Amino acid sequence: MASHKHSSHKENEATAAGVAKDVTPDTNVDGVFAPDGDGMQLDPLQKLQAEKQEMMNTLVRRQADFENFKKRVEKEKQQDRSRGVEVMIDQMLPVLDAFDRALAGPVTAENADYRKGFEMIRTQMWNGLAKQGLERIDTAGKEFDPNLHHAIESVPNTDQAEGTVVGEMQPGYMLHGRVLRPAMVRVSAGRSN
Repeated sequence: MASHKHSSHKENEATAAGVAKDVTPDTNVDGVFAPDGDGMQLDPLQKLQAEKQEMMNTLVRRQADFENFKKRVEKEKQQDRSRGVEVMIDQMLPVLDAFDRALAGPVTAENADYRKGFEMIRTQMWNGLAKQGLERIDTAGKEFDPNLHHAIESVPNTDQAEGTVVGEMQPGYMLHGRVLRPAMVRVSAGRSN
């Protein structure tokens, strides 16, 4: 009888040891959940669903980060293109000025054909630059604006009020609403005494 009692006691210890071996901080004896220092733990299915949700959230964040990265790269490429166009147009302005000076000369029978060719080339060049967003700054009779004009000379003038542009020495240009080159102008100093 003692041996039966002794073996039964050993089985209980083995069973208790087996249960203790299988019990983790995440599960209880039934495999559902067991308290831990922070409270209740999720069962394995809930734990997997929580991990899946966390992975989905991470995926959504990474996808949003990638979309933002693509937009930023596209914006930088567009800015680089705009800067390239701006540099090219800035380098073409002296050529445009040279055409304007050539066309400002007198028309004679000898230069009429050449002049017509210059006019055609200048028109083609201007149309190409205008398609890129280049605009000429209007100066004639306008009030002096330091944002658009660069005053080279102040002249006494009885016809125009003080601060009015009375002459343009070099045209100014804007590109997409931003001053690329201010116009060099003469400004009225008002009536001379």
